[in-house]
Amino acid sequence: MLHILRSLTQAQKEGPAQSLGLKMQNQPLTDEDLMRIVQNELTYLENTSFTYWSKVHVEFYVNENTFKERLKLFFIKNQRSSLRIRIFNFCLKVLTCVLYIIRVMTDNPAQLRNTWELIFWVDRKTPVWAIQVIVASISFMEAMLLMYLSYKGNIWEQMFQVSFLLEMLNTAPFIITIFWPTLRNLFIPVFLNCWLAKHALENMINDLHRAIQRTHSAMFNQVLILICTLLCLVFTGTCGIQHLERAGRNSLSLFNSLYFCIVTFSTVGFGDVTPQIWPSQLLVVVMICVALVVLPLQFEELIYLWMERQKSGGNYSRHRAQTEKHAVLCVSSLKMDLLMDFLNEFYAHPHTQDYYVVILCPCEADSQVRRVLQIPLWSQRVIYLQGSVLKNQDLLRAKMDDAEACFILSSRNEADRMAADHQTILRAWAVKDFAPNCPLYVQILKPENKFHVKFADHVVCEEEFKYALLALNCLCPATSTLVTLLVHTSRGQEGQQSPEQWQRMYGRCSGNEVYHICLSDSMFFREYENKSFTYAAFHAHKKYGVCLIGIKREDNKSILLNPGPRHVMAAGDTCYYINITKEENSAFTVRQEAHQGKNRGHCDILNSPSGLPVHSIIASMGTVAMDFQNTSPTGDTAKLAPPAENGLGSRRPSIAPVLEITDSASLLPCDLLSDQSEDEAAHSDEDVPSASEYVGYPPNSPYIGSSPTLCHLLLQKAPFCCLRLDKACEHVSFEDAKAYGFKNKLIIVSAETAGNGLYNFIVPLRAYYRPRRELNPIVLLLDNLPDEHFLEAISCFPMVYYMVGTIDNLDSLLQCGVLYADNLVVVDKESTMSAEEDYMADAKTIVNVQTMFRLFPSLSIITELTHPSNMRFMQFRAKDCYSLALSKLEKKERDKGSNLAFMFRLPFAAGRVFSISMLDTLLYQCFVKDYMIPITRLLLGLDTTPGSGYLCAMRVCESDLWIRTYGRLFQKLCSTSSEIPIGIYRTESHMFLPSEPRELKTISDIFGIYSEGWSDTKETKGDEPKVLTRSSSGSDQSEHPLLRRKSMHWTRRLSRRAMKRSDSSFFSSLPKHSASRRSEREELTELVRNRMQHLGLHTGFKDVSNLTASDVMNRVNLGYLQGELNDQQNSLSYVLVNPAPDTHLQLNDVVYVSHAHTHDVDL
Repeated sequence: MLHILRSLTQAQKEGPAQSLGLKMQNQPLTDEDLMRIVQNELTYLENTSFTYWSKVHVEFYVNENTFKERLKLFFIKNQRSSLRIRIFNFCLKVLTCVLYIIRVMTDNPAQLRNTWELIFWVDRKTPVWAIQVIVASISFMEAMLLMYLSYKGNIWEQMFQVSFLLEMLNTAPFIITIFWPTLRNLFIPVFLNCWLAKHALENMINDLHRAIQRTHSAMFNQVLILICTLLCLVFTGTCGIQHLERAGRNSLSLFNSLYFCIVTFSTVGFGDVTPQIWPSQLLVVVMICVALVVLPLQFEELIYLWMERQKSGGNYSRHRAQTEKHAVLCVSSLKMDLLMDFLNEFYAHPHTQDYYVVILCPCEADSQVRRVLQIPLWSQRVIYLQGSVLKNQDLLRAKMDDAEACFILSSRNEADRMAADHQTILRAWAVKDFAPNCPLYVQILKPENKFHVKFADHVVCEEEFKYALLALNCLCPATSTLVTLLVHTSRGQEGQQSPEQWQRMYGRCSGNEVYHICLSDSMFFREYENKSFTYAAFHAHKKYGVCLIGIKREDNKSILLNPGPRHVMAAGDTCYYINITKEENSAFTVRQEAHQGKNRGHCDILNSPSGLPVHSIIASMGTVAMDFQNTSPTGDTAKLAPPAENGLGSRRPSIAPVLEITDSASLLPCDLLSDQSEDEAAHSDEDVPSASEYVGYPPNSPYIGSSPTLCHLLLQKAPFCCLRLDKACEHVSFEDAKAYGFKNKLIIVSAETAGNGLYNFIVPLRAYYRPRRELNPIVLLLDNLPDEHFLEAISCFPMVYYMVGTIDNLDSLLQCGVLYADNLVVVDKESTMSAEEDYMADAKTIVNVQTMFRLFPSLSIITELTHPSNMRFMQFRAKDCYSLALSKLEKKERDKGSNLAFMFRLPFAAGRVFSISMLDTLLYQCFVKDYMIPITRLLLGLDTTPGSGYLCAMRVCESDLWIRTYGRLFQKLCSTSSEIPIGIYRTESHMFLPSEPRELKTISDIFGIYSEGWSDTKETKGDEPKVLTRSSSGSDQSEHPLLRRKSMHWTRRLSRRAMKRSDSSFFSSLPKHSASRRSEREELTELVRNRMQHLGLHTGFKDVSNLTASDVMNRVNLGYLQGELNDQQNSLSYVLVNPAPDTHLQLNDVVYVSHAHTHDVDL
């Protein structure tokens, strides 16, 4: 068809006669002619189609078709061929320099006598001349060819280039000597070719980078250029001075000239070798000027690149990555606190001592971080790289594909935490895409973003853990402190030099951590194979002091927390236990007497020199020979009878033995926070679920990935209007917490928004194993209205309400029922993260909590802070000498390198303050202990595994003090309810003065001086303040009797001197101080009363004298009857993790226990 159209077109142009082969002119075409033309063309196509299409040749006409362009492609554009040309050119220039040195060494200047003849003429041997002519000819032709190829229209610009002029100066004279033989001995400065060699070397490196498609460090190129510049300067000066000094009296050799140049350029200037004639002196001046101009520019460029490299961090070498182990830390911004927490925890384990840490951060390291990285302890093990995780080049610099682990931490200081999570998710995806085999440890902030990184090996969701910890703090006091101590690495040496007993015991117990070992490999547990879990836990604690908390079956990946007596220990079980150190690092010393006493009678145990503590022997007596005859309750009470004094009367109540294989029928239920011997029949009616409630799984989950937990639920969801506490609706007419008439005290949560994390606060408080009669109403005090999605999720839980308000508004606090609350939880707010100074992010929260502490001193306030260092401002008193002494103790522990220097702060020890950054170590520990996150989630109730237990607490009542020791309590719980105690929360009340003399320097002064002084001076009037202490009578008290005696004598002597100077001034100022405090208290009380009357709330206690004790405990939080008590009383509360078996129990001790599932739940 193309030929047809072409023929038709040609026919129209040439005329019909030519196209038809006719000779007629001006004759029109007929239809027959056109048909004949078409037939002819079709016949031609049929005959020649195969030949025509088989000979088609397509050519792409480009500029490279010309001879010049092809030469340019070979010499300049093509990287590989151009690289070969550069290498050849570099070798030619080096060869010319070598030939010049040979010419100098074979020179004989004796034939020339005139000074200028010695400068302009040399003795050049014929072979040397011939080689130089050949090399010069090749260089000349190459230079002219490159000039022709690089011509761009301005010939003069190319001719006056320095490189071209040097080329002509060193090549053209040699070519002229071919045609003019008399000029063969003319001096030609061939040594200047060293600068051309330097230029060729630079071009060669550039072509090399283009050819291999790899970019080397700019620092390497700059260092190479600087070295070449120095060599060229020295070589030029050496050759020039040597040649010019030929005309002097004493000619210099090349070596002497080199020596002179080195001494001159190094500014030493010995003066033993000096130029003698003015041309050489002029050359020295010129060379010095050139060096002063060229070298500073080179050094400036080098220093600039060095500073930039210091900012970016350089590269982690591939050789080191293949021979050494390293872990990568990816953060968006690096602060010193975060860095020190990571390094201290990561290198706390012997397993990681040989690891390198590569930090990959997009921001430049600040001055504090740089100072830390310059410390010799970290400078050899920590490498800082500035770069982005989203760039493969930066991941390659960090050798991510060879890393043993990658930690990706979120920026919790961002005001928009959702955006911070999105960045973390992209970083995790980038690392997984680049290095799919690298283990990932990811920290996420929001629970709804957790499912995006579920592929990671370990994930810690901050809000999940935070709200679960805060919720358990309301039920089990100081759970946050307990978990923080367990996830921190410590040797238990903190506070051991303190004169205070509670600090020594608290510091020693803080060294307990969670470890694991296989049963068949364990000295602790292998003897309990085929025994029940409870039996193994009790006897391991009695014998070795370790606390067995969980196991993992060989055929099951799930960890079971206290599976109970039904579980029989097998050889393949993995045991998880709490101890000061792991078993592999323990030394076992078995006494010979203990082996001999195994086969003796029970009466010989008391008399055998076994070396066991007395309390442990008593506990053993309860296990070996038990007496159940007096354990049944007598009379009207069902409580255990206390032991008779002085051994008179009936025998001491005994404890049931822990059986090797326990029958499920012998297990007794143990309710949370209730007495073991309490009559359960009295509460049977209250525990029966009402018709409107049931136990089941929450129907609505606020986010993907939440673990299902059995909870107390409503049969019919509460309408959204009924969830509003401070507004009446058509279903409920109440407008404040008092009108609801709750039987239990409230739990108030103050948060900025109703995020999905609050769901994890409600679930533990509504878990099915919490007795229904003990459920506390929950009030969410929110700054902003919650959305319908969140209300839909919480509407199925009983006694959960919300209201809009803030903690800095007294009206909001009173309306939400702060007077009837047992706990107030203050959650950190995201809006405070945008503070200009990082540590000021907690300023508003701290001041608001301090105000509530002054208004409601008996209210238990649990506060979350952003920075742990700010906890020293919680419940701040300006003249609190005890807090000042604790601050000094904290500084000493920090100087000793403790990771838990803040542990002695009273708010943290008591569990009143918590920072989520304390749990960062949970993610770090997973690198060595991969089981820490599952165990922590089981303890907090975030995960529920069938057959696994949960954490709860029990309070030691007065009727339980006959148990006496923690070891006997361990046996009692194991034998009755199969519960495993893991620690004690102890509170000691201390009364000391509002202000102390300045002479009191230590903590012992505060507790001992005035009590000793008053006892010596007999001033013990009832209306005067006294120092009342009640120390725990544990094993630590008897371990150091000399220290206690010495401390008492020292305080008595110091108190006598102090009392003589301060008695009169102190007692004279005491009434004035009490009056001022009473006035402040009255103002606060009047303020609260007025606000309650304004809001229409019932005050109910205008006459303070008519209040009963119940009213005081349940309603009065304003300080009416407390007088100076709340102002002068400090309660020292602290956590003892896995204390010694012979630790004495005290009244109101709260025991943390791991409750076992001994019965199924009916849904």
